[in-house]
Amino acid sequence: MAWVWLSLLGGVGAVARLRVDAAIGGRSLTDFPVGTFVVNVVGSFALGALTGAHIANTAMFVLGTGLLGSFTTFSTWMFEAQRLAEDGETTVALGNLAVGIAAGAAAAALGWALGAVS
Repeated sequence: MAWVWLSLLGGVGAVARLRVDAAIGGRSLTDFPVGTFVVNVVGSFALGALTGAHIANTAMFVLGTGLLGSFTTFSTWMFEAQRLAEDGETTVALGNLAVGIAAGAAAAALGWALGAVS
């Protein structure tokens, strides 16, 4: 049954990612991929919160891997950094990588701390 939930929540996470990215990215006035950035930071926070709350086994498999694994997007983040660099936006590309790593790690740590409290 876990595989069924994994599949269903994987679909939910992927659709949510597309919708959030489109809603935020469509309003952005910069070349910085804001939609993907927000999706990944929110996903990092949520995964940190699940970990901090000691969610394990099937629940972590379904929520962490299925829902959040499909919601966050490493491949799009890397593709957007590469596209920016190829378009001559090297500073924005490097900023995307550096800020993404720093914000994702900070969000995961904050999520873990808040999850551990509950």
